[in-house]
Formats: sequence, structure tokens, C-alpha cells
Amino acid sequence: MVAATSDTTAQVYDRMKAVKEFDESKAGVKGLTDSGITSIPKIFVHPPDTLSDLKPSLNAATLSIPVIDLSGLDSTDRRLSIIAQIKEAARNWGFFQLINHGVPVSAIDGTLEAIKAFHEQPQEMKSKYYRREEGRGVMYSSNNDLYRSKTATWHDALQVWMGPDPPEAEEIPEVCRGEVVAWDRHAREVAETVMELLGEGLGLERGRFKELTFSEKRLLVGICYPPCPEPERTVGLTPHSDSSFLTVLVQNRVKGLRVKHGGEWVEVSPVRGGLIVNVGDFLQIVSNGEYQSVEHCVAANSAKEPRISIVMFFHLVKWWSGSSNYYGPLPELLSPERPAMYRDFTEREFLHNIFSKGFDSKSLIEKIKIPN
Repeated sequence: MVAATSDTTAQVYDRMKAVKEFDESKAGVKGLTDSGITSIPKIFVHPPDTLSDLKPSLNAATLSIPVIDLSGLDSTDRRLSIIAQIKEAARNWGFFQLINHGVPVSAIDGTLEAIKAFHEQPQEMKSKYYRREEGRGVMYSSNNDLYRSKTATWHDALQVWMGPDPPEAEEIPEVCRGEVVAWDRHAREVAETVMELLGEGLGLERGRFKELTFSEKRLLVGICYPPCPEPERTVGLTPHSDSSFLTVLVQNRVKGLRVKHGGEWVEVSPVRGGLIVNVGDFLQIVSNGEYQSVEHCVAANSAKEPRISIVMFFHLVKWWSGSSNYYGPLPELLSPERPAMYRDFTEREFLHNIFSKGFDSKSLIEKIKIPN
């Protein structure tokens, strides 16, 4: 009986050991794909009921996120029309796709190719950037929340903090250096334009969000979702909302992004040259619930080529100052008829909510929501 108990104990799955071995290999999921595996390691296997809940329904097949044309923005009438469209999209979808935004298609394609080239380098080239010190500089890793989440997901990422203190140029991998620096400029210009339009939609003065430094803290994440041998058993990225103020995303032609709308998962079809923008939790709070962040996820890649996306997260630098740094709904948006929906929260609360657990959806918003 004792021997049988010992044998059973020895066979118990040690998830943390498996996670550590994967992490210390510095190979990422791209390394697993390249090795020719035909089944995924157990740390990536998600419960079947969770996976079934993420599939788009037949009803959602006819839905798509709003597409907004930014051409003619200098015309007063046209600008008012675009503001109305963006306001509607940010209220009801939390996601929208921009066309005629001013960023050349050649710049988009070139940046996507450069990020792909980084991920396709030999492991020994990428591994010198592999680390888990979030919040500054340049970092390559697989699964930011690898040690905080219950189950890993099928993606690798290169992260570069572009503001307010950008890295020295030589710290950025040479294979994508020029494109990363240029993309920071392109994405920031688009984000500041969208912030202006969103602000005007709330009745704020033009440039108010820029004045509040919401475009100064910037994180560029170049993500690779390699082909997965068992895409039906895992995900590329678990359902979550972005903790940032605003997110600007560009993706290659491989599908995978899904957005929650009306209780249904809607697949986002790539539009060549289009830029996807979504509302972050911070903007929902600052706008006092006028704009809504939404849950989204990425399916594991079932295609034969990698899915590449480049995500730029925008956040503030200057918190309100008191006994501690804090923030909340903008005072100019509050009135007796429209009281605060959320209490003020500290920078420490905000950061703890991100780094104390795996990715999730709107958990900070739920914590600070004021009961009716």
C-alpha cells in the first residue's frame, strides 16, 4: 500500500516545474512549433468548456466591428460626422477599425515583416533579449503572465517601452530597429488624433487628453502566434480587457482576433492597411462609463503561417497628486445629473491589479464601481 501511494505521488503533474522548464528554455512557443511537435505540452491545454465558450456563433457571423474613414477630417462637417461615428463605436463596441488614417500601407507592411523577421531569427539571436523584467526597456518572452495564469497560451512577444523613456536605439533588435522606432511615431500620431475625437465626443476641449499625458507612456508589443499543432486545445490569448487608456493594433492577414459584443464572440477580419483601435479600462473610468472597454481574445493559430500583430498601448505619465498618486473620472464630466460611477483609485492599486494575477477582464472597474 505504501509503495502504491508513493508511485501515485510521483506521477502527480508538477505544473510549476513544467512552466519553469519551458521558460528557462527561452525557446518560446515558436521553438515548440519549429521542433515539429504534434501535440502541445500540458501547460497550454485549456478546459474544453472554456474553449467552447470562445467560439463565434452563427449569429455573430454577420457582425463586424465598425469601420471608420478618417478622410476629410479637416472639414468641419466631416469632422463632426467622424466624431459621432467614433463616439458611437466607443460606446457600443469598444473597438473600431480605421481606414484613410494617414499611415502608408508600405509602413504597415514593413513593420509587420520586421516583427515577423525578429521572431523567425534563430533562438540564440532572440534569447539574449529573453527576460521577465516588465515595465522598462526591451523584453522578449512567451506569456507575460506565465507564472500568474492557470494555463499558458500559444504566443510569443517582443516588448519595447517607447515612452516616456525610450531605450537607446542599439538596445532594440537590429532586425526590426528602424521599423519599431518609426512605428512609435505613426501609432502615436493616430492615437493622438483618435484621442482628440474621443475627447470632443465627450464635450472636452480639443487636445485635452494629450494635455493630460495620455499619449506619453507607450508600450509596443510585437506578437507572434505560430502555427499550433492542436489549436482546438488552447488559445492564442485568453479573454481580457486592456488596462491601458487606448490601444492601437495592426495585424497581418491571418485571422484570430475576437471581440465580445452583445454576449457573442465576433471575429475581426483583417483589412489590409487598416488600424484597429480599442478602448482600455482606464478610458472607461476617465470617461465615467461613457466609453466602454470590452473583452477580446485571440484564437490559437490554425493556419500554416504565423499570425503577426503589433499592439501599441497608450497610458498616462502624470497621475493626480495627493497623499499618493491617484486617478478617477474627469471632474469636468461629472454633474448632479451624471455623478461619478467609479471611485478614485491609486497608482499602486492599478499596478497591483495588473501584476498580481493573470490577464482578466475589467477587474479594476468592478473593484472601484460605486454601487447605485
